[in-house]
Amino acid sequence: MPTATNGTTSLYYDRAGEGDPVVFVPEAGLGGWLWGWQHAAIAGPYEAIVWDLRGTGRSDAPPGPYSLETLVADLETVLADCELRNAHLVGCGLGGAIALEAARTSSRVATLTLFGTAARGDAFDLEPLFAPPDDLDELRRSLSAGLSDDFLEAQPDVRDGIVDWRADGDADRAGWAAQVAALEGFDATDRLVEVTQPTRVIHGGADELVSPAAGRELARGLPRGEFRALEGAGHLCFVERSRTVNDLLLGFLEAQTADG
Repeated sequence: MPTATNGTTSLYYDRAGEGDPVVFVPEAGLGGWLWGWQHAAIAGPYEAIVWDLRGTGRSDAPPGPYSLETLVADLETVLADCELRNAHLVGCGLGGAIALEAARTSSRVATLTLFGTAARGDAFDLEPLFAPPDDLDELRRSLSAGLSDDFLEAQPDVRDGIVDWRADGDADRAGWAAQVAALEGFDATDRLVEVTQPTRVIHGGADELVSPAAGRELARGLPRGEFRALEGAGHLCFVERSRTVNDLLLGFLEAQTADG
């Protein structure tokens, strides 16, 4: 089991495929299952790297609260352990904020793809998505905060599979609370001009946890930002619109690789 170590904290990651590296940064409390749909599309033409935030899954869970700087340092540790000099980052929610800050402070970030992300911590309302991993009913109920009702009703097998994956790999309340504390006081608005990497901000039009307007504002503040909305999709739009998102992601990566 590959791990990187930041101080005394062990961070689990998985890597597969060959080519330019794409590193996935998860939402608060959610395990590596979150990126399964993208991993299947990316691992092949690219190297896909998925890791668990401290406090989640197979990574250590030291007492919190965690700062955003600590989580960014964890990401840098994973990148260094994988010997990556330049990586494409894909993040959601808190993971998007981590990726955004890493793009400003690290020399290892080539591009950003951000889902359900805002430039300010007060734009995030992630509480409805949390559920105790040992409570299957709550895990199932809380999915309605991240996925549209249409998707959940049309894909009952996928819904049940996600519940099982969450029970196996999501963070408990202490880990989740320690992570979301990193968003307190977060405000990158005045620093967005320092993020010069090509950035695509993708937002579910029906996202109830981070307003699409906040995503649009984020994209406008980035020197090389662009915004795409997926109408009717929820916060985890890359799950319910996986084919569309995978096409967008692969097209974006191919364009940037060609430019490089």
